[in-house]
Amino acid sequence: MSHVTPQPWHVSPRGALSGSVRVPGDKSISHRALMLSALAVGESRIDGLLEGEDVLATAAALRRMGATIEREGEGRWRVHGVGVGGLLQPEGALDMGNSGTSTRLLMGLVASHGVTATFTGDASLSKRPMNRVIDPLAQMGADITSSPGGRLPLMVRGIVPAVPIRYTLPVASAQVKSAVLLAGLNTPGITQVLEPVSTRDHSERMLAGFGADVTVEETSEGRLISIRGEAELKPQQIVVPGDPSSAAFWMVAASVVPGSDVLIENVGLNSTRAGLLQALRMMGADIAEQDARTVGGEPVADLRVRHAALVGIEVPPALAPSMIDEYPVLFVAAAFAQGRTVARGAEELRVKESDRIAAMATALSACGVTLSEHEDGLTIEGSGGEPIAGGTTIASLLDHRIAMSLAVAGLHARRAITIDDAGPIATSYPTFRATLDGLAPAEIAA
Repeated sequence: MSHVTPQPWHVSPRGALSGSVRVPGDKSISHRALMLSALAVGESRIDGLLEGEDVLATAAALRRMGATIEREGEGRWRVHGVGVGGLLQPEGALDMGNSGTSTRLLMGLVASHGVTATFTGDASLSKRPMNRVIDPLAQMGADITSSPGGRLPLMVRGIVPAVPIRYTLPVASAQVKSAVLLAGLNTPGITQVLEPVSTRDHSERMLAGFGADVTVEETSEGRLISIRGEAELKPQQIVVPGDPSSAAFWMVAASVVPGSDVLIENVGLNSTRAGLLQALRMMGADIAEQDARTVGGEPVADLRVRHAALVGIEVPPALAPSMIDEYPVLFVAAAFAQGRTVARGAEELRVKESDRIAAMATALSACGVTLSEHEDGLTIEGSGGEPIAGGTTIASLLDHRIAMSLAVAGLHARRAITIDDAGPIATSYPTFRATLDGLAPAEIAA
């Protein structure tokens, strides 16, 4: 699933960015659309599916467990599901590539089905801890054997019937919440997840859309999500909105490169994903929402972003769950702001595709940015809008968001920034480089 030969990329300033972009479909929603379609009885159609490596890993795994999944055209897919309880025993291991979302959510699906599945992944994914998912699924009765430290490769032996539980999330994690809810689909009784801090709610929205009996209650302890098991899901027509995590790179790039004016079309603006938008506006970013609408049950708008003089802020830690994947590019925005930005409350970044706090601290320091590293974030002294030094080679560490964030930094650096391997970008945004070239002045892009 993952590439082998490194793909270096030299990123230099190319002038003001202008034009419009349409970002790929939301990765989180794409994963869930495939999974729930595979568990529905009948045929679902998905339009706007992200065709990055992570989502394709989910599709491949579901095919191996009996679902019929076919691509009809760019972003248009057809899925004939096997029904809740109908997953088949896969032959051989399920290769998850670099996708933590695929792994954790599919572990939840398998846990309450009578199948055994072995999950493998690339070098980066194999370093990521899975105990946070293993623990609640084991409480439901699944037998899970992992490599040391709760890592891949691991084997999940599902159980039927599984045991319904009430599980309180020890850390804010939409992946863990979703894994438990997906396991609850084929579990008799009511399975509950209590999240003291709200996380992205795509799973709850889509489960309800497919006909599952899901309730969400605000309590004094947090959000309590309940799902009644042994559900029968109904096939759906799904439209996937643009991924706000992919839009984030253009939001920051247009904000920091002088003279830029970029329209980002069809961006999902679910409130549980809008933390970066809030943070950038606090910094003074010029971001206007146009043509606000609802697509597939999700709020969507076009975003017009124009260059603005950013100022350093203390990023409210409460925003972390709604922008956890966007912190690397927020750090880039902070590098160009006037004054100091303190961005903390994001210790979850330590266990992503890479240790994103350490990776960004090393990369930005090498580019001439003054900063301090904390266990849960960074304090960054901005350039006041001036170009950063650049002139260095950055290790992407097999992490797509590190690679794309540093590409954005290279657009306003005095000397080129070289990313040692841009290949991982394909996991979430295969057309990123072509899109960037399309926003640059034609004589430079050519």
